[in-house]
Amino acid sequence: MREEEAAIPFVFKVVAALSLAILLVPVIVVVLAGLNAGDYLTFPPQGLSLRWIKAFLTSPLFLSAYGISFIVALAATLISTVIGTMAAVYLTRSTGALVSVLRGFFMLPIVLPGVVLGLALYVFYVTSGIGLARTLPGLLVGHVIVTCPFVIATVTASLVGFDRSLEEAARSLGAGPFTAFRLVTLKIIAPAISAGSIFAFIVSFGQFELTLFLTGPDLQTLPAAMYVSMRYKFEPTAAAAGIFAIALVVLSMVVTSRLVNLKKIFER
Repeated sequence: MREEEAAIPFVFKVVAALSLAILLVPVIVVVLAGLNAGDYLTFPPQGLSLRWIKAFLTSPLFLSAYGISFIVALAATLISTVIGTMAAVYLTRSTGALVSVLRGFFMLPIVLPGVVLGLALYVFYVTSGIGLARTLPGLLVGHVIVTCPFVIATVTASLVGFDRSLEEAARSLGAGPFTAFRLVTLKIIAPAISAGSIFAFIVSFGQFELTLFLTGPDLQTLPAAMYVSMRYKFEPTAAAAGIFAIALVVLSMVVTSRLVNLKKIFER
């Protein structure tokens, strides 16, 4: 056992284990409900079967919703990564009262409830007449607003302890400002950017409250499709869809743990 692990009080370990168990219980319930052999969404399941897994894989509604969620999450992640990284660099390298105001402004989407943000965006789209209500671009804008703070927070944590003398050394050797940033700074903070992008993807893929106001009958994400199915049909197909959503999130976290040392980032 490493020294830092031995220094953790036993009661903290117990609380952490109980918290993990509480977080895993809903996941286990969704998985077992998706493998239910009965005709309705019940728990405990009435036997185990792949019946509803097959129903999900052959459902045009759920497959389309899964594809829309994936495309929107991927596009929102790419846009948020670029904007969030630029904003984090500006916030950590600038001074003044405006920086504190901007930092709070960028973090507002995390503080505001998704229902409030979704309603505000929908009212803005409708009253402004810009044609983004119930459209894919309008939905993408909302997801970028929600996911950007996660990239900003992660990259900012990496930049706080960054030694700018490394970048200045590259410039003293003849590199321009952009070249020095690309070859030195960007490579050092790349793990934090990768972590922020994965967090943004997960948040976007599972976004429901904001999405509920920005989607329509012909534009449904997976969370919206699951909500409609559970409200009107109450079939285990929604739980089966949840299994694939959980699998995608787990895969994302596994990739993150392989590519990024998260402990090193947050210890900065």
